[in-house]
Amino acid sequence: MELSTEYVAFEEKVKKTIYIDNLSPQVTKAVLENAINQFGNVKDIQFVPTYFASCGVCAALVEMESAKQAEEIIGEMGDSPLMISGMPRPVRAQKAQVEMFEDRPKKHQRRIVCRWMDPSHQNFELAKQIKDLTKKHAVEAQYIMELQLEEEEKLQKQQSETLKTNYKKYELIDGVQAYGNVKRLKAEYGMTLNDH
Repeated sequence: MELSTEYVAFEEKVKKTIYIDNLSPQVTKAVLENAINQFGNVKDIQFVPTYFASCGVCAALVEMESAKQAEEIIGEMGDSPLMISGMPRPVRAQKAQVEMFEDRPKKHQRRIVCRWMDPSHQNFELAKQIKDLTKKHAVEAQYIMELQLEEEEKLQKQQSETLKTNYKKYELIDGVQAYGNVKRLKAEYGMTLNDH
């Protein structure tokens, strides 16, 4: 069976596309484009739904100009985390898969038929086990994602407190220098200080 020209063009698009996840909900198309343009030229960005949308985790498919640029970005982001919008959540990049695209063309012209399975069918129990296992995996994945978000919130709180503390220290130092207290202390104790 020969592949259609539309599907061949689609496969080329997939090779040039990276999947970026662990994005903050505040990340917009413009912000993501500016962040990724550091590595290469972005052709298109498409936000995709994730199974963890209720947890505030987003993902995007980013099409680059060439497959080489896409591979370089994946390697670069694998070596060092990329923070977008100042969030403590480092985004991850990987190769896009055909299944990630909602608008993908059909590979072959075949028809899929769905039907209800009779409880007396020999594979009914197997299908039921697979369904239950899928539900279990979804619950486990949701739980893991909630734990990860809790850790990120703690990290953000810690970073925010550290930033406020450092800012107060710098304000205190500026205040001491601005009111001439340093010069008075220098004169009082007979010290020599650089004016840097």
